Amino acid sequence: MEDADEVYQILRDTKVLARRYYQLTRKPLGVTGEIAEYEAARHLNVELELARQAGYDATEVKDGLTVRIQIKGRYFTSPQMRSGRVGSIDLRQPFDTVLLVLLDADYNAFQIFEADRSAVEALLTRPGSKARNERGSVGISQFKAISRLRWARSEL
Repeated sequence: MEDADEVYQILRDTKVLARRYYQLTRKPLGVTGEIAEYEAARHLNVELELARQAGYDATEVKDGLTVRIQIKGRYFTSPQMRSGRVGSIDLRQPFDTVLLVLLDADYNAFQIFEADRSAVEALLTRPGSKARNERGSVGISQFKAISRLRWARSEL
């Protein structure tokens, strides 16, 4: 990415602003997705794509093949809070894997999970849930069950 250092500095500054905004309003600022992408790139060395790339947010080369990665982020205000839902996953879009970046109260990643498209498809198309089947939304615990921990902060 051109000007990556400047972009990363802006995102570091954004984390500070987002924390302060939450302290004042008790509402997230709405930058979780961008910060999650930044954290994935920082910790996993994936290459971020241009904004609004249909289906995926980053790529990486594995065994000589380019893997298209969709990145989802979830922000937690306290260590006790670890439930919730993963953002919508659209199976009509091209992607090979999904990363779920879990962010702490300082907007720093503490865990990153990865699920292959086939596992995501199986979960999203399983009968029984309108949120899952129609909106592509699954619980974090459901996502963790089909994924592998790809990265974790060492002090966990």
